[in-house]
Amino acid sequence: MKIIALVLLCFVSVAQADEATIRSNLKRIIPSLDIKSISPSPIKGVYEVTIGGDILYVSEEGKYLLQGHLIDVAARKDLTEAKLAAVRQKALASLSENEQIIFKSDNPKYDIYVFTDIDCGYCRKLHSEIDQYLAQGINVHYLFYPRAGLGSDSYKKAVTVWCSDDRKKVLTEAKQGKKMEFKTCENPVMKHMKLGHEFGVQGTPMLVTRKGTIFPGYVPAASLAKALAKENN
Repeated sequence: MKIIALVLLCFVSVAQADEATIRSNLKRIIPSLDIKSISPSPIKGVYEVTIGGDILYVSEEGKYLLQGHLIDVAARKDLTEAKLAAVRQKALASLSENEQIIFKSDNPKYDIYVFTDIDCGYCRKLHSEIDQYLAQGINVHYLFYPRAGLGSDSYKKAVTVWCSDDRKKVLTEAKQGKKMEFKTCENPVMKHMKLGHEFGVQGTPMLVTRKGTIFPGYVPAASLAKALAKENN
C-alpha cells in the first residue's frame, strides 16, 4: 500500500510540475494570457489549456501548441466541442439576469442566448418573429455584439437601448430602424462583446443554448424548438 501511495504521489507531483511549466512558458511568451485551467488531455504528454472561452493543446514542457478540435475517431466524437460547451455553459451561468434583456415566454421550456447586432439584417428578422419563439416556449436572452466594434453607431445604439427606461420597447424600435437619440450610462455591452469574442462569434445572430451548444445564424422558431427538445432529451 505504501508503494502504491508513493507512486500516486509521484504521478501527481509530475502532473503538477508539468502544469506549472506550461503555465510559466505560456505566460512568458504571452504575459496577458488569461489561463483558466490546465489539465491532462486524452493524449499522453499533451495538456488541455482553457483560455477564456477557447481550448488549446500544449505539449507537457509547454514548447509546442496546437489549436483545433480533438476528435475521437473510433467514437466519432468531437471531444473539444464537448469541453467548449461546458466552458460556455459556465460563462453564461455567471451572467445575472439584470445584465441581459430577456423576452420571457408565458410557458417557458427552453432558454436561448442571442448575441445580436441592432443593424444586422438576420438579427432584425429574428426579432420580428420574437412572438413565434415565445410561443414555442423559448425564453430569448439578448446579449449585444455590435460587429462594427467599440464606438460605432451600432455600439452606441446598443448602449442607448440599455440606457432606456423601457429596454424591450426601444430594442424593438431600434431593430425596426427607427431613429434614436444616443444615450450613455453604466452598461454591460463591453462585457457582452468580450464574452462573444471568447465564444468565437463570427457573425450575428449567434445563438447559444443553456447547455453551451452554438447555432451560428438565424434559426426559425419551430426548427429551434425541435433542436432544443432534442438537446434536452
